[in-house]
Amino acid sequence: MEFNEYQHLANRTLEGNEHVLTNLSLGLASETGEAIDLIKKYTFQGAELNKDDLKHEMGDVLWYLSQIALWADIDFDDVAQANIASLAKKYPKIKR
Repeated sequence: MEFNEYQHLANRTLEGNEHVLTNLSLGLASETGEAIDLIKKYTFQGAELNKDDLKHEMGDVLWYLSQIALWADIDFDDVAQANIASLAKKYPKIKR
């Protein structure tokens, strides 16, 4: 699946039109915290890392990121490509 396709399919589930950016930003922070909590418990508390739970939380983070980009009229493919270009500049010895 392409990022732009994901972005537009995910948008079907976005509800509300008042304070959307605030809702998306708070949701992103919350879901990121949930993913981090799973990693923290694995790293410092001896919990098993449940990859299904982590994948679920990462999907929630992806959803919020894609909708913030869509709100700002930024194609998600462009976000991914710009990030790869930035990484290539930071780490020129790593081959693509």
